[in-house]
Amino acid sequence: MAEFDGTHLYEHEDPRQGAHMDWGTLIFNFGRHEVRGFLVANALAWLDRYHIDGLRVDAVASMLYLDYSRKEGEWIPNKHGGRENLEAMDFLRDTNRLVHDYYPGVLMIAEESTAFAGISKSVDEGGIGFDFKWNMGWMHDTLRYFEQDPVHRKWHQNDLTFGALYQWSENFVSVFSHDEVVHGKNSMLYKMGAWHIPGKAANLRALYAHMWSWPGKKSLFMGCEFGQSHEWNYAGSLDWHLCQYIDHEGVRLLVRDLNKLYASEPVLSTNDLKPDGFRWVAAHDTDDSIISYFRQDESEETVFLVVGHFTPSTKEAYRIGAPRGGRWGEVINSNSEYYGGSGVGNAGEVHTEEVEADGFAQSLSLTIPPLSTTIFKWSAS
Repeated sequence: MAEFDGTHLYEHEDPRQGAHMDWGTLIFNFGRHEVRGFLVANALAWLDRYHIDGLRVDAVASMLYLDYSRKEGEWIPNKHGGRENLEAMDFLRDTNRLVHDYYPGVLMIAEESTAFAGISKSVDEGGIGFDFKWNMGWMHDTLRYFEQDPVHRKWHQNDLTFGALYQWSENFVSVFSHDEVVHGKNSMLYKMGAWHIPGKAANLRALYAHMWSWPGKKSLFMGCEFGQSHEWNYAGSLDWHLCQYIDHEGVRLLVRDLNKLYASEPVLSTNDLKPDGFRWVAAHDTDDSIISYFRQDESEETVFLVVGHFTPSTKEAYRIGAPRGGRWGEVINSNSEYYGGSGVGNAGEVHTEEVEADGFAQSLSLTIPPLSTTIFKWSAS
C-alpha cells in the first residue's frame, strides 16, 4: 500500500509520523476516514467471508504511542502535547465496536506490551474495546525463571509471583506465542533450564501445568503442545514424529488433560478473570523454589490447591495449609509416569491433619515431586 497512487495515500508523508524505524515499514494515517474505512472493512471481511472466531491485533503499542521506539525530536506530539496517538485510539475503538456489533461473540485480542490502561475495557466504559490482552509481562517473567538452572531459581522467585500484582488490571491471556520460538530464540522445550531432554521435558510439563492453573485464558503456538525440539519453520511441517518418544508424547498428553480439566471446571475457566478466584497460600519458600496457591469459586465450595516445585529434588512431608478439611484428590501431577515423569506423588489423594500452617487451622503433609506442578481438588469426604 506504500505510495499506492504515487502519493502518500495511506501513510503519513512526514517520516516522524509515517515510518517504523525498527521494521522498515510505514504507518497508516489513522486520521483519514478513507484509511480507517479500508482497515475496518478488512477486519470485517475476515469475519464475514471466512467466519473466523476472532482477530489478534499485532504490535498495538506501536499504534498507541507516537514516540514508539523513537528518540526525542523524532516524533510529533498530539494536539494536546502528549505522546498518545489519538487517531489510532479512535480507530481501534471503532474497529472493536463494529466487530462486536456485527458479529457478537467474536473475540478481539490485543498484543500490547505496555501498561496502557483500558485495553480490554469496553468502549462504553472509556476503554479501547478489546476482549483480551496478551499477558506479555507474565510470559517474559515466567520464561526468564524457567530458563534458569534450578540451582539459581531461588534468587528469581519474584519472576513467578510479580504477575499477581497486575493480573486483574486487564482481561489477560497467558500466552507463549510464535515470537518466542523463532529467530534464534529456541523452541519452548530447549528454553528450559536443564542439560538433557528428560529434564527439559519435566520443566516444560511443570510450566504448562502452572500456566493452566494460573488465572487468565491460555494460548500456545503450534508445536509447543508436544515439546517440538526445533524452532518453528514456516517452510516445514511440525515434528509430529517426535510423539513416538515419551518426553514429547508426555507433554502432549499433559496438555490434553489440562485442557479437559480446564474445560470441565468453571473455577479454572469461567472464573479466571475474577480476583476472588485466586488466593496465595505461600510464595516465600525461595530456597526450595516452591509456590502454592488456591483457585476457588465465590462460595469456596470448589477449591483447587496448586503446588509448584521447580528443583530436581523430592520434598517429603512438606506441609501446606488448607482452607478446608477432608480429602484432597490429586487431579494432575506433571511428574506422573504417564507423562514421562518419575511417578513420585501422593498416590492420588491426601487428607488434612489438624496441624496449623500458613494461617489455616488444618494442613496437608505432601510428597512434592521434583520439577513438577501438582493440582489437588478438595472434597468433603
